[in-house]
Amino acid sequence: MSAQPLAESLVQSVDWLAIAPPTIAAVVALAVLVADLFVPENRKAVLGWVSVAGLAAAALTLLPLLDGDRSTFCLTGPARACSYTADHFTLVIQFLVLGGALLAALLSVTNLDDDRRRVPAGEFWFLLLSSAAGAALLPASRDLATLIVALEVASLPAFALVGIRHGDARSSEAALKFFLSSVTATAVSLMGISFVYASTGTLYLTQVAQRLPHVDGQLHTLAQTGVVLTLVGFAFKTAAVPFHFWVPDTYVGAPLPVAAYLSVVGKAVGFSGLILVTVVAFPSYADVWGPALAALAALTMTVGNVAALRQQATRAYSAVRLLAWSSVGQAGYLLVPIAAAGYSKDPEKAIGSTVAYALMYAAVNLGAFAVAALVGRGRTLNRISDYRGLYATNPVTALLLAFFLLCLAGLPPGVIGLFAKVTVFSAAVDAGLGWLAVVMAVNVVIALFYYLQWTALLFRAPEGEPARHRVPAPLTAAIALTGVLGVALSGAPQLVLRFAGTGLF
Repeated sequence: MSAQPLAESLVQSVDWLAIAPPTIAAVVALAVLVADLFVPENRKAVLGWVSVAGLAAAALTLLPLLDGDRSTFCLTGPARACSYTADHFTLVIQFLVLGGALLAALLSVTNLDDDRRRVPAGEFWFLLLSSAAGAALLPASRDLATLIVALEVASLPAFALVGIRHGDARSSEAALKFFLSSVTATAVSLMGISFVYASTGTLYLTQVAQRLPHVDGQLHTLAQTGVVLTLVGFAFKTAAVPFHFWVPDTYVGAPLPVAAYLSVVGKAVGFSGLILVTVVAFPSYADVWGPALAALAALTMTVGNVAALRQQATRAYSAVRLLAWSSVGQAGYLLVPIAAAGYSKDPEKAIGSTVAYALMYAAVNLGAFAVAALVGRGRTLNRISDYRGLYATNPVTALLLAFFLLCLAGLPPGVIGLFAKVTVFSAAVDAGLGWLAVVMAVNVVIALFYYLQWTALLFRAPEGEPARHRVPAPLTAAIALTGVLGVALSGAPQLVLRFAGTGLF
């Protein structure tokens, strides 16, 4: 008699609207994979436009979700906990992820036209959409199992995307380094999560937070080890030093749109996962992860900026390497507010600073990669010296790249970059991390040198015959979108912080 009510209590209704963004991306990925079997070789370009439309549709489904929090796949009964929650934090990160994937897709349409012999179109679009689906699922994950599944769905296709160019040794080497580092991170995270589960008896983030402070004394060491290992695993995903070694070679070896995708969407995945496990699941261990993340932030921004400063302008692929090391330095800035949340009485405000900085970084970094993709069409080695005199041949493109670099440096007219850095700096000071604010200030000065050096090069007289760069329509759209977004946000930077309010609690 009791079996029937028990069975009924386990039946859950699925909120299809809440899960629409990652679901649409996954369905379009499968549709593209099947369509690839039937579309003739000379019509493969249509798969790219279908993928772009699918990502746009997935992003548009975020609009009906703005009216309030939604949860699905929930436990029934008094101990209510859910595996999927579409709150404000989720929607902001999903907007960043799907918008970043859409811009990377626009870059890829042109890239595949130029490189169609070595890159299979159907497989490429399937992998990109699959990774975007996992990345969109991750910020909504509210249990550790779903979190790891989403992380791997986002990561596994990315390995293949990095090494997708047939017969390219650099691409294969980059994919192998990326794969080995990511698999190590996953193994460490899984071990940590298994220890947390063994000590608390639950995988739901909110229940883990409730039970961790009251773990039996015999399991206390196990719980501590689980927390530390879980954090180490996510430090790999965020490319925090010393877990950053895969970044420069991976960015150089990957197709440029894939490098752009990893620099923005890959970071969003790592940082949103780190926010969920620290602030939501492990708040009682803030005295452990707060100082650890502060030290990682200082180390990451310093190593990233010093390595970017040492890049030689005439070295092959130096422009992409500089962007890669710059992204490591930017990861250090993104870690600062998360570390501050461990000390702050208002962790939600601190996390809002990370989300605001991530939105700024996504827009301008994708813009910089879009211009790098344009220059790389004519100068395949993509050296920093290849950008000399860009203003003489492509004045609008040169002005936009200068604007993107100034945003990353935090200088006017890149007001949004300055605003984002001040927000992060303020989070550190408010949390009592004055020493970290000083380290950040020193690193901002270091970064000014290489960003301004590259910017000045754009306006110098070109050496020899200036190279003309034809700008295909998809590439034009990507550069224009990022430029308009960067300029608009610089005009009203306060909108970013308002939009980035997290709603995690």
